[in-house]
Amino acid sequence: MQKIRIGIVDDHQVVINGLTTMLSNFDTLEVVYTSTQSTDVLKQLEEIEIDVLLLDIQMPQLDGIELTKLITKNFPAIKTMVFSSFENSHYVKQAIRNGAAGYLLKNADHQTISEAIAQVMKGETYIDRVVEKMMVKESITGHKQSSFEAVLTSREGEILKLIAEEYTNQQIADKLFVSLRTVEAHRFNLTQKLGIKNIAGLTKEAQRRGLLE
Repeated sequence: MQKIRIGIVDDHQVVINGLTTMLSNFDTLEVVYTSTQSTDVLKQLEEIEIDVLLLDIQMPQLDGIELTKLITKNFPAIKTMVFSSFENSHYVKQAIRNGAAGYLLKNADHQTISEAIAQVMKGETYIDRVVEKMMVKESITGHKQSSFEAVLTSREGEILKLIAEEYTNQQIADKLFVSLRTVEAHRFNLTQKLGIKNIAGLTKEAQRRGLLE
């Protein structure tokens, strides 16, 4: 029986090592690729065959949510699963919209991880039970996380800071070496995640988070 080929992308080598050791307990799984640099992944995927790719969210330069979208577009056969410590429904929805096959918390045990991988390999979507319960509760009560609860990726924090410093979208794109469309998407995500729609509100939020000197 052919093993399921696993890739792991996380900017912390200790996480990669721990997850690799955990998955080695299963005869049906084989870790064939790891990387701590999210910006290298797309090029490297051209040279190696992977069935399931586990991605962290908060990584410098290119976060897991953005990377998921790019992988889905360029390597549609690869099943991407966000592997994160964030119990945040916004991230789950954003990841699934970008093509992720699953969302798994980093505190999951080895059996849960194995079952999640098996489920996405069947073409199904896997959502960590803890996050799934939280999302059901949100849908019933109508209560969503406030801006004080929302966790930003490193790139979102950068863009929030520059918005507060009165940079235009084009200036932000030039400074961060990304496309204008990417900046616009991040800006929209910030307004949705924080529930803030004007520059004054975003500036105040940046100050609250200690992003401004």
